[in-house]
Amino acid sequence: MGQPVTVVQKPSSRPGIVRFEINRAITGMGHERYRVDEEVAGDRPPDELARRLFDHGGIDGVHINSNVVTLDLQKGADTSGLGQVIADLFIYYRPGVEVPSFDEG
Repeated sequence: MGQPVTVVQKPSSRPGIVRFEINRAITGMGHERYRVDEEVAGDRPPDELARRLFDHGGIDGVHINSNVVTLDLQKGADTSGLGQVIADLFIYYRPGVEVPSFDEG
C-alpha cells in the first residue's frame, strides 16, 4: 500500500552532486540538511528519507527543499539505486507481505 513517488534525476553542474525532482513536497517550504556523520532525529518524511539514503550508502550529505532532493555523493560513488530509494518512500507493504486487516471478526 502507499503510492510510489515519481522521481526524475536532473544533472548538476557540480561534480559529485546529484539532484532528484519528485512529485511530492515533503518539507513544505523549508530546507532540511543532513550529514552522514550526524544522527538523523525525527520521524517526518524527510528524516526517514535521509536515513534510507544514508543506509543505501555512498552519500555524504542530503538536502531536501520541498520536492527537490540534492545529494552530495561520496568520492567514487554513483547514483545506482538512489532513485528507487526515493520512489519507495511511501510504500509500506511489499508483494508477499500480508496487509493488516481492520475487520473485527
